[in-house]
Amino acid sequence: MPSHNFNFDGGEYLAKIGASWFVSYMFYELLDRTHLNWRNVTTSRYRISIFNRTREYHEYWLQQVLNMNDKRLSTNTINLKPIQIKTMAKKLLMKGEKCD
Repeated sequence: MPSHNFNFDGGEYLAKIGASWFVSYMFYELLDRTHLNWRNVTTSRYRISIFNRTREYHEYWLQQVLNMNDKRLSTNTINLKPIQIKTMAKKLLMKGEKCD
C-alpha cells in the first residue's frame, strides 16, 4: 500500500486504500459489476471498510485523481494503466453530474 499521504482533504484515508484501487472499486460499485481489478489485493476488505466510511470525500477524490501524476498512478498493483484510471474517474464524475 502507499506510504505517503495526499495533501488534500481526506488524503490520509486515500493513501491507505490507494487512488487506483479507490477508482477501481467505485467503478465496480457504481458503473460496472464486471470490473474486478480492485480484487487484485489481499487487503480489499480493509480498503472497502475505509471506502464506506469516507463517502463524503469520493467526488472530490475523483477530481484529484484526474490531476495525479501518471507515473505515480502506474505503480498500482491492480493492473490498470493511468489512462484507464483517469477514464474511469471521468465516467464516475459524469455519472454524478447526471444524478444532480
